[in-house]
Amino acid sequence: MDQEQIRKSVAAFIRRGSRSNSIDNDTDIFASGYVNSLFALEIIVFIEREFSVAVVDEDLELANFRSISAISAMVERKAAMAI
Repeated sequence: MDQEQIRKSVAAFIRRGSRSNSIDNDTDIFASGYVNSLFALEIIVFIEREFSVAVVDEDLELANFRSISAISAMVERKAAMAI
């Protein structure tokens, strides 16, 4: 799966879960109130299932989850390491 496909999949999940279609790829989804702690856990489960990557303790930094772009970049890095 290429970077654009990853970004589209992550964006669709977050927009659906937050019930907002106006979230830009670089919007801080925590500061903007789109994501709370429970939804953050749902995002992690989604990432692990959708992209077959393990989110480990070292990945659990806010910088990796701050925006759709940040999440997509983390998934891409992890997928590349699995090859």
